[in-house]
Amino acid sequence: MLGEYRITGRRAAEISASVERAVGEGDLAPGQLLPPMRELAVELGVNHNTVASAYRILRDRGVIETAGRRGTRVRPRPSSTSRELVQVDVPEGVLDAAAGNPDPALLPPLGAALAAAAGRASRAPVLYGAPPVDTELERLARAAFDAEGVPAGPVAVTAGALDGVERVLGAHLRPGDAVAVEDPGWGALLDLVPALGLRPVPVGVDDDGPLPDEAARALAQGARALLVTGRAQNPTGAVIGAERARALRAVLADHPQALLVEDDHGHGIVDDALHTLAGATGRWAFVRSVAKAYGPDLRLAVLTGDPVTVDRVRGRQRLGPGWVSHLLQDTVVHLWRTGAVDPAATAASYGRRRDALITALRERGVEARGRSGMNVWIPVPDETGAVARMLQAGYAVAPGARFRVASPPGVRVTVSALTADDIGPVADALASVTGPARAVRYG
Repeated sequence: MLGEYRITGRRAAEISASVERAVGEGDLAPGQLLPPMRELAVELGVNHNTVASAYRILRDRGVIETAGRRGTRVRPRPSSTSRELVQVDVPEGVLDAAAGNPDPALLPPLGAALAAAAGRASRAPVLYGAPPVDTELERLARAAFDAEGVPAGPVAVTAGALDGVERVLGAHLRPGDAVAVEDPGWGALLDLVPALGLRPVPVGVDDDGPLPDEAARALAQGARALLVTGRAQNPTGAVIGAERARALRAVLADHPQALLVEDDHGHGIVDDALHTLAGATGRWAFVRSVAKAYGPDLRLAVLTGDPVTVDRVRGRQRLGPGWVSHLLQDTVVHLWRTGAVDPAATAASYGRRRDALITALRERGVEARGRSGMNVWIPVPDETGAVARMLQAGYAVAPGARFRVASPPGVRVTVSALTADDIGPVADALASVTGPARAVRYG
């Protein structure tokens, strides 16, 4: 059953560590069937309950899954196998439209903001016991939330959007809980859910965001949380409009105990109106990162939510890092105060490239998705072949496997690296790979 590998250990922690180590080193492959608990207990000479506890630890850590009579197997993508490993090595001379980075030309210079933050730190160093959130940052963040209809709530600062989402999920959910996730959706988030021992339940996405019927089905089947993206959804560029927001709010009204987590992925890079779902349930969080508009290395996001959720996030944060550096917080305050980023101009720049690529693809008979943000999603019959053939043509695109749970295959193109002169050649290359590979007959 396990080939040459033998599970070892006498205690539950030792047995689970033996399995997880083998998965991480490749000795146990995804989909590998593990021995029944009683059989392994006899082999190891331990109590059946010890093995049951070990398997429970592995399930909670997202390493294995139990499928009834089909037995217990290593997950197809264990939490120890990051989707980031499903990537493209970009050779020199190949245009990189796979990484998902913003256009450096649209990011603001940080020198003045960092100097201002350093000057303030020299005059009044932040010491232990200081409030975790800078007063001015909180005021500016809260004013922006109010202007866009995000309900009133306290503000926390986290080390990026993913850190905020992780803390919110950890505040309310326990290993084994089901979480409704967008499919296709943000790859890092799709990794995070099983890594926390949670069970992802895919919810389909169209250009208007999560499909209400699928969200309703997931919640009715026991999902305790719904994760949504309001604008510039990664990888499809979906935007939740007014009508879709009403439909999703109606779904959530039937599940008032569900946890809603909303990621404003398009903050600062889109001009689409925000139609937030925040407040549709009793437990909710809205997180907004500065990464896409101001630079990925500014590891900062502002988060608001209901008082219980934010209090739990802050409490757990105090037991770990304590706070996000006030140097970073002051830097962001300076950038916001001085209008270092023009969201309209940034949105227009990405929009011109995105719309030009979608139009060029449509002219070539290829349907693509991308209503906002910096990404375009193109369905393909064979991701591996499409990515390889694009590389041969001189362009790197991201394989859809990084973003999918159960949705059909596709590739993601990030337009931030494209110039106007690139649009036609990239569209030609994509048009050539979206159909089945040409059959070749050998004599």
